[in-house]
Parts: sequence; structure tokens; C-alpha cells
Amino acid sequence: MRRGAITQGGRWVVAVTPPLLILALCFSLVLTTATPTAHGEGAADTAKGGALIAAARRAIVRGDGIDAEMKLRAAMEQGARPEDVSAFMGEAYLVQGDRAHAREWLAPGLFAQGTAAEGWRALAQLEKLDGDLPASGRAYDRALAIIPRDASLWVEIGRLRYAGGQHLLAIEAAEHALRLDPDNVRAIEFRGQLVRDRYGLLAAIPWFERAIVGDPRDVSALLEYAATLGELGHASESLTVTRRVLELNPKNPRAFYLQAVLAARAGNYGLARGLLARTRGKLDDQAGVQMLRGVVEIAAGNPGAASEALETVLRQRPDDLHARELLLRAIVMSGQYRYATLRFADAVRDGAASPYMLTTVARAWEALGDRQQAGELLDRAARPASAELRVLGDAGRIGELLSLGQSGAAQAAAEARRRSDPGFYDAQALAGDVQLALGNAQEAQARYVLAARIRMPESLFERRFAAYAMARDARGAGVLVQDYLQMNPTSRSALQAAARLAAGRGDMARTRAFLVWLRDNGGKRDVELLSDLAVAETALGDPLAAQGNALAAYRLQRANALAARALGYAYRAGGNDPAQAAALLAKAQAILSDKPEPVRSRAVPAALNLRTPAR
Repeated sequence: MRRGAITQGGRWVVAVTPPLLILALCFSLVLTTATPTAHGEGAADTAKGGALIAAARRAIVRGDGIDAEMKLRAAMEQGARPEDVSAFMGEAYLVQGDRAHAREWLAPGLFAQGTAAEGWRALAQLEKLDGDLPASGRAYDRALAIIPRDASLWVEIGRLRYAGGQHLLAIEAAEHALRLDPDNVRAIEFRGQLVRDRYGLLAAIPWFERAIVGDPRDVSALLEYAATLGELGHASESLTVTRRVLELNPKNPRAFYLQAVLAARAGNYGLARGLLARTRGKLDDQAGVQMLRGVVEIAAGNPGAASEALETVLRQRPDDLHARELLLRAIVMSGQYRYATLRFADAVRDGAASPYMLTTVARAWEALGDRQQAGELLDRAARPASAELRVLGDAGRIGELLSLGQSGAAQAAAEARRRSDPGFYDAQALAGDVQLALGNAQEAQARYVLAARIRMPESLFERRFAAYAMARDARGAGVLVQDYLQMNPTSRSALQAAARLAAGRGDMARTRAFLVWLRDNGGKRDVELLSDLAVAETALGDPLAAQGNALAAYRLQRANALAARALGYAYRAGGNDPAQAAALLAKAQAILSDKPEPVRSRAVPAALNLRTPAR
């Protein structure tokens, strides 16, 4: 028995099984009589129409929807029936981005027998694009009933399941596709993407290489390979692959975008801006593209354009801290000081503002002449960030329950959601978040482990590390960090965690190595990072290097207690200015005079509060 797209617990599920085996084939011969001339003309027209349809299908494959449409219309003029071309006409319009006309051809489901599978697949893609995932699932059911052993179809079903939150079912679909056809490039590529989500960047590389070996001209696999290489920091290799893509597809927008990312990372913002322009707006609906546009427009001195791009990012990802900081920078660059204070008033009031945001808003208040407001924010910015968990009131119903103090109800709701949909990453991760917020570190970790079976983004790594820190489990944290860095060697969160653990063991040389890499790769304006590095260098007996980093931190934020303390330590260790060292250390202590605990750098072992559990 086969099932279509059904619902379970309020969620739809794509669950399909192959159709019943056809037990007999019936053949019938219809004898007709016709004059030789008429028969010859009919055969010629049929052959010509078939050739045009075949040419249209090739045009669809190479992405030329307009050429495909013209050929299909010519085929109809030669006598092809609408049902002979409906599947391909729908695909042609999809390639053109014209979903309305594609629906006119696909929605009736009137496909000739030999084209029905392709027609249903095209309709499924259309429904997915329009956001109707259950309808997409039903269309895939119809296609699967015709071609149940088509590996590429199972890949499409897997992608649909993943988009619908059926993450474990998506993984199963990918594995089934590979069992059907181990050499299928689409199946290999999809498995590589899933492996990248779950195990990390390095683990995915062999899969993408295997796909490219299978088809060296496959643009999609080449782009995934290039993107993964770029994330690993292999810029030259990534650039080489994107150039190969542009040889095969000269106007490919994603290739230009990946090249723009590489240029921006190298500090060549002018080149990055030019490469982004060559995408011709075809990727403007993607938050990552708009984020990059915000960065390059700030570098080009166009804060208005940067603000527009970054507001687009925040509409899609309202909690993106980096986008918020960049937007604030763009607003202040344009001289809109009053708007800066208003736009980020909620973040400042609710405690969601980073030290950079607090400092920048303070400068805006100074520009408006309100030194009292500015001073209060600068004092807040100077305090080291606490490690406490903060529940966002806008993080859904469960987050709202937590913020209202209804922890029992929040926990019950999270557990019910997790039990009803155990293969949904978000359900497992959210249940872990609730346990972590309630101080149940081991229970949180158990749920995070289940979420990590599906994927392991950097955000989940950070929460798992926080759970180990809460449990005072340095050994578990060390295994987590080592495993994550092995597959994601450029992860800033993992490198920061590794520095903390190394400091906790008293291995300041290793601490310094991690912190130097972070400083040299985007951390030169991170006050706490520079302060930590200075502390590590002081501990290693290198006061001159320590003074350089501590002074850089202090110049960025003179009221920061960590920076003042790190510079005081460095001066005292150098012995060249004991009076100034004492003044800086006194200043650091005075900044936090209302707190009972002394000021410590994040890199100081005693501040880590991590220990190895007893055996």
C-alpha cells in the first residue's frame, strides 16, 4: 500500500512506497489504412515535432527557458498535442522564473504517458517554490509511483523533507538514493551537504570531490566544492574552482558571489563590490549576499546603501548580532545620530547590546550633546560580559513562557514538541535550550546530542560548550572542541573555546597561539580578545608583546576594565613604568567597584570555572 503526503501530529510527512508491480502488459494492434502520401506527411510531422521537443529538453538542461518555450510552441505548430509538451513547457517557465505560467501548464496534471513523471516532478518543484510543501509532497508521490527507483527523484524528496523539518527522513532519502545509484552526482552532492551540516567542512570535501570526478562539468557540485574550500580558508583553490564554473557557465551569479566573498576576506572591498554587481540582483533574496553588500558598501563610503542591505538581512534574521552592529555603524557613518539612538533603544534597554553597540550608541549621544546618557552606556560597555543565559521574549511561545518565569510550562511544551517530532532538529535543540536555561546541564547536553545527529552548526557547538562549562566538565568540553576543530579548523567559536581550555590547563603558549590566529583573522578590534592575548603574553614572559596588544585594546576602549588590567599587568611585568602600572590596575578595580569579584581576563585560568570531574 502506498501513502501520499499525510499529516502526523499536525505536521505533514512525505511518505511514499513504490506502486504495485504491474502483473501483465496488454498489447493491441490497430490496423489502419491510409494513402502513402498522407502517411508519409504525418510521419514527417511527428518526427519533426519530436525533434523539437527533444531540442527543448536540451535547452531546459542548459538553463535556456526562452529557447525551450519557443521550440515547444513550434512543436505544437507541427502537430504536437498540449499534453505532449505540458511537462516541458512548465519546466521552461520555471527556468524563466515565471511561476504563474508554469502553473497553467503543470497544475492540471495533463501529461502524456511518457512525460508524466517529469511533469509531476516539475509541479512538485513549483509547489515547493510557492511554499506549499504538502502539495509538493503529493506531486512527488505521483512521480514516485511512476519511477520509484530514480535516485535523483529521491534526492528531490530528501530536499523537500529537509525543508519541511523532516531532517532524519531527509538523511534516509539521501542514503536510499545512493543505494539505488552510487554514482548519481545529485545524490552524492546532497549527501555531501548533509555531511557538511552534521560533521563539518573537512568531512564534506571527499563527497564533493567524488561528485566532480563523476561529472567534471557539473556546475552545482563545483559550486558546493568552491564554497566549502572558501570556508576552510583555501582561498586560491576556491578561486580556481569558481573560475572553472565561469568557464562552463559564464554568467553564473553564485560563482561571482563566492569570488566576492574571497575578495572581501582578503580586504579588497572594491573588487568584492564589483563582483557583487555582476550577480545582477539574482541572489538579492539571500541574507548572506545582503550582508556582504552591507560590508562592501560601508567600505566604499556608502552608508545609505549599506543600511538598506543590512535592514534586509535583519528582516530575515532579526537576532543576527553582526548585522546589527554593521547597521549601527552605517547609521552613525551617515550622521544620523538621533536615529541611531532610537533604532537600538530596545537592544540597549533589554541588555541585548554588545559592548561595541553600547560604545557606538554612547558616541551618538555625545554627538547629540547628552554626556550623561553617553557616560552611562560607556560604563556598561566597559564591564566584562557576563556568561549568564538570557531568554529572548520573542523566541516563540516557549521563549515567552521562560521570560515570564513559567519554567514548568516551557519545559512541558518543549518536551511535547520534541516527542512529537524527534527527527526535527529545532525541536531537539530548543528542548536543550530550555534545560540549559533552567540550569540542567546534563539534560541539555542529552538533547543537544540528539540534535547533533542531524546537524552541528556553530551555534549548537557554542551551546554544547556552555552546557559543559555549566557542568564544570573540562574533559567533555575538550573532546567537543577537539572533534569540532578537526572538521572545522577555522571556526572562531571553537578556537575561542580552545583558548579558554588551554588557559584553564595553564598552557599559556597554546592559549597565545589560538588568540594570535583569531587576532590576525578578523579580531584586531576585539577588545577582550586583545586583552586576553596580552595576559597570556605576560604570563609567558613577553611584556613587550603584551604591552602592544594591551595598548591596542586600551586605545579602542579606555574605560574597559579588562583592557586596563591587561595593560597594567604588562607594564608591571616590564618594570619600566611601575607608577603607570599601579594606576591602571587601580583604575580597573575602580571600574567594577560595585562588584564583589575581581576583574579577570577571559584567558586567566581562574576565570574559566571549569574542572575535570572526579573519576
